[in-house]
Amino acid sequence: MTGPKNHGVETEAEIDVLLAFADDEHLMGQQHTEWIGVAPFLEEDLAFASIGQDELGHAVMLYELVLELRDTETSDLEIDRLAYRRGDDEYRSAALVEFPTNDWAEALVRHWIYDTVEARRWSLLEGSANESLRAITASALREESYHLRHANALVDSLLIDPEGRSRLDAALDVILPLVPGLLHGAAGEPEAIASSFITGSLADLADEIATAISERFERPVSLPASTDGEHDRAQRSDAFGPLMTRMREVLDYDPEASW
Repeated sequence: MTGPKNHGVETEAEIDVLLAFADDEHLMGQQHTEWIGVAPFLEEDLAFASIGQDELGHAVMLYELVLELRDTETSDLEIDRLAYRRGDDEYRSAALVEFPTNDWAEALVRHWIYDTVEARRWSLLEGSANESLRAITASALREESYHLRHANALVDSLLIDPEGRSRLDAALDVILPLVPGLLHGAAGEPEAIASSFITGSLADLADEIATAISERFERPVSLPASTDGEHDRAQRSDAFGPLMTRMREVLDYDPEASW
């Protein structure tokens, strides 16, 4: 196996951006799959599990590219180590994907908001100077159209019912404060933009996302700008530890096995 090499600031910035996206996809995929067997009806058991598997697949592709940039063998074992065995401060996930909820309306609102952001986030990678990243993006965007159709259909079905609308409004009040953190870029984002690894900043999507949420849930929404140090992706929420413990439970039976 080829060991990691010393890379310049530019490559480390690109890796930082990839990890932020991969970690969000990884944890969001895990959150979706945890609805299997407990969603309100069987079709949603299956749909959320399927979408979760897609997000986990996206995470794997992004982790593989991280390993390539580090000149590390892209084996299943190395991917698992990257996904599960880093120190907590080495993860770059947003609080929105770490947030635990047993409330179906909250899970649905998060699903819609996350995938609305995700589709636009992938669009920032379509013009990447990195050929592998462009290929990953093309594959992921084909699946994102299904994710958004699914989320929109569920939201539509609830908005026409007064009780359903009330539940969505309450759920949005819970989820909305977490959205600015999702739009907070990794520390390496400016350098990754300068190298044309990505074509824009997550923060630049804030107005567009606020408008989309307002139109979708038919209520005014604004997303406050992050202050310095707020939503730092190197900081974990209190929910991260318990979530990662659940995610590592099977892997911990044999840390050297390829699951």
